[in-house]
Amino acid sequence: MQLSRFQQIIGRPAWPETLAEPERLGIAVSGGGDSVALLHGLAEHFPAARLHVVTVDHGLRAASAQEAAGVAALCARLGLPHRVLRWQGWDGQGNLQDAARRARRRLIADWARTEGLSAVALGHTRDDQAETLLMRLERGSGVDGLAAMAPESRSDGITWLRPLLAVGRADLRRYLAAIGADWVEDPSNEDTRFARVRARHAIATLGLRAERLAETAQAMARARAALAHLAHETAQRIARVQGGDVLFDAAGLAVSPEETRLRLLAHALCWVSSAEYRPRLQALQAAHEAARQGRRRTLHGCLLLPEGPRLRICREPAAVAAQSCAAPGPWDGRWVVQGPWEPGDRLAPLGETGLAQCENRHVTGMPRASLLASPALWRGETLLCAPLAGHGPAGAIGLLGGEAGFFASILSH
Repeated sequence: MQLSRFQQIIGRPAWPETLAEPERLGIAVSGGGDSVALLHGLAEHFPAARLHVVTVDHGLRAASAQEAAGVAALCARLGLPHRVLRWQGWDGQGNLQDAARRARRRLIADWARTEGLSAVALGHTRDDQAETLLMRLERGSGVDGLAAMAPESRSDGITWLRPLLAVGRADLRRYLAAIGADWVEDPSNEDTRFARVRARHAIATLGLRAERLAETAQAMARARAALAHLAHETAQRIARVQGGDVLFDAAGLAVSPEETRLRLLAHALCWVSSAEYRPRLQALQAAHEAARQGRRRTLHGCLLLPEGPRLRICREPAAVAAQSCAAPGPWDGRWVVQGPWEPGDRLAPLGETGLAQCENRHVTGMPRASLLASPALWRGETLLCAPLAGHGPAGAIGLLGGEAGFFASILSH
């Protein structure tokens, strides 16, 4: 079997055998060395008809449009379809790199779904693993934060693949030089205002080895998997889902190991609120302590409601008061219309106005706070159904993934 140029130079294939090969694959290419090497390597490995390339132009530098055009020209030479997506959402507030990353991921996911692509390959390397470990270590992250990026993950309805996690950044540039390929260096990669740049410099200054740091991140990933399995087993005994709320046996939660208890609480808060990130540790500990003492607390867009022997985690009504979307949804990231609906119908919270129309609201046994934040189908100002408040058909609005989704997602996060 003839080896590709990538495999000859790097010593390994561009696509690891451990990753399944999708029928059609999206590739995110910025024009930097890592993603350009990924593009060339995958173009050697896959038939051109299977590949689709996308570049996100954040518009934060004068040269960004020119760099996107350079990727387009490269794709034209390789015979690959290419699309440029432009981000115009930066308001100058908050963490620029985090905002850009979130926007990039959202734009790429939307593009992939439009193109009918189920998977997108990213150019993260072994050096990215090492830098991420140091960044999160400085922030005081626990096991989850220190765990390595996975070669395969799923979010926003897309499978994200990282085939180069075992390859060093220098090796990729050696490969590009050998095949005569050009790439651009983002000047922000030398801007020490950014935590990743400082981590990169620290690795070089201290003489740390990226491969050793990446091995530590892999060890943390194994530890995270073990802790997730313990949390999953515990949840099977002490947790259940009622109408989108998570109910814990308070006594069972209290006697669980602290790591398991905090992991389950954080996961429940994220699952109920559809949040990407966990709440901060101190806030989580304080909220649970208040709930343990019988006091209601608000955290992460949710309410922690003590109910005697149970602790309920439900959506906070104020967090969804302004949320509305066209049927069939999803609304609030997890509710969809499963019964009849017409164009113009919308999903929105039940709220006080809707709850007053639900004569059977006590039948479901859910507390008022849960019902106020529960999904309802509206036609103009007319309430069509609110299943969790006993109004309309019981299955007219459904929870994505159902109760099983809560337990399964403990293992997948």
